[in-house]
Amino acid sequence: MNLNRRDFGAFTAAGLLLGSKAFAEQYPSKLITIVVPQAPGGTNDTVGRILAQKLGELSNQRVIVENRPGANGNIGTEYAARQSKEGYTLLLTVSSTQAINPALYKKISFDPVKDFDPVAPVGVVPNVLVVNPSFSAKTMAELIQVAKTSKEPPQYASAGNGSLNHLLGAMLASRAGIQLQHVPYRGVAPALTDVMGGQIPLAFASLPSCIEFIKSGKLRALGVSSPKRSFALPDVPAISEVVPGYTGELWVGLFSVHGTPAPVIAKLNELVAQAVAAPDVQERFKVAGVEPLTGGPTRLAQLLKEDIARWAPIVKESGAVVD
Repeated sequence: MNLNRRDFGAFTAAGLLLGSKAFAEQYPSKLITIVVPQAPGGTNDTVGRILAQKLGELSNQRVIVENRPGANGNIGTEYAARQSKEGYTLLLTVSSTQAINPALYKKISFDPVKDFDPVAPVGVVPNVLVVNPSFSAKTMAELIQVAKTSKEPPQYASAGNGSLNHLLGAMLASRAGIQLQHVPYRGVAPALTDVMGGQIPLAFASLPSCIEFIKSGKLRALGVSSPKRSFALPDVPAISEVVPGYTGELWVGLFSVHGTPAPVIAKLNELVAQAVAAPDVQERFKVAGVEPLTGGPTRLAQLLKEDIARWAPIVKESGAVVD
């Protein structure tokens, strides 16, 4: 068969497409590793282990979670970006790492958009503004009034400089026209410990990390950062009910290395959709304070785009920078 250059190109493209489809039909045929760039025990790790177990059941393949924490998620993310494009090493990450870190760090060796292909959103978690039960403000409106009339700005704790809960406080101060003094901690656990102990009055914390303390009365919740009230705390108002336009959730999303064949991404998206819709997964998410998210790669790409645009100016305004 004689082929000119144009015919040869078309023939080659057709062969690659057929090969990609054949590969996807066999996918997955071996172990899948989900890289979680946070330490065990956190929100993303919890979601990852629930998801991995269900994906393993649905695919009849072993699916494991590999924790690679460090540098606020950068180490694991950079590692995942360098892996094979076959779809057997995936990245389960959170919005703070993908959308905030590029604006926060002076040097970063991954591009959150160009280095990864979105697969599917998995879940969303609000942060909660919690206070020591003895704190004078009982509502968001009262907190704003306290901040406006106090001689010293109320202090709030976060998991660290540039963390999502740091920036949620900065955004609240900006949107509400008040001053708050940020006190960074090395993680949310010691921050909450000091709020419960009365050393500092306020903190922003992810719902899974503080829900049991709220239920036991060790902390009082003033508001959630989601656009609407959380199913897990229906009596706690959204901060946006008092501060219009205020929103900042932590979403969890599954990504593959950029260049993964489209049929493989479609297969992964199908498996994730089935997993998230499973009643046992939804129940485990509910216990953890995670609201399931559904949608395809386009929705996850849009979530990332919106959060990059939302947080970059807030990072700049806060002055937070990490070398």
